[in-house]
Amino acid sequence: MNILEIIEKKRDKKELSKEEIEYFIEGYTNNKIADYQASALIMAIYLNGMTKQETTNLTIAMANSGEKLDLSTLNEIIVDKHSTGGVGDKVSLILLPLVASLGVPVAKMSGRGLGFTGGTADKLESIPGYQTGIDIHSFVKNVEKIGISMITQTLNLAPADKKIYNLRDSISCVESIPLIASSIMSKKIASGAQKIVLDVTCRRRSFYENKRTGRRIIKRNDRNRQIG
Repeated sequence: MNILEIIEKKRDKKELSKEEIEYFIEGYTNNKIADYQASALIMAIYLNGMTKQETTNLTIAMANSGEKLDLSTLNEIIVDKHSTGGVGDKVSLILLPLVASLGVPVAKMSGRGLGFTGGTADKLESIPGYQTGIDIHSFVKNVEKIGISMITQTLNLAPADKKIYNLRDSISCVESIPLIASSIMSKKIASGAQKIVLDVTCRRRSFYENKRTGRRIIKRNDRNRQIG
């Protein structure tokens, strides 16, 4: 097995096996596969799509590419929320502190800019003194002590997603349902939340032009969550 064979297979619209996807994720995470080769595969996925099984296998492989956080020691149901983006992309900044103030613990790993919207982490870092790049121990302690922690993906949680996330943005491969679904759920599986709310924006200035497309991303994420 090698990366050229995997690229050729997806280029020719064939389904990748679980082993081939894991080979790509492991190799790219550990710098055994070059950016230009990863770019070719990501572009092939963008153009030709993935089956539900491929998307699930990609999600699990990315979630398992680094550490997985276990928040069960807090003995509470931990919640998280993800938005697919839109103009402003500001719901998390308001909603999650409100949820935490009601006694529901929130553990959120926030993304950086993808496309034109910017990420929650970018907005948080505009607040003087706010630190998003904290260690796992501090992340868990914040959830336990004050009921909420919102961090960026600088920890060793789903590192494969972090690399692919940045690569997609640099080669104009953002609007792909399999890649978006696997990116969202790999982070959520790795960061340990038990309940997740998906905020899927549709129509003008969003990634999804209609509700039908938005429902597709929810279904993909729900399948990945059940298996993860």
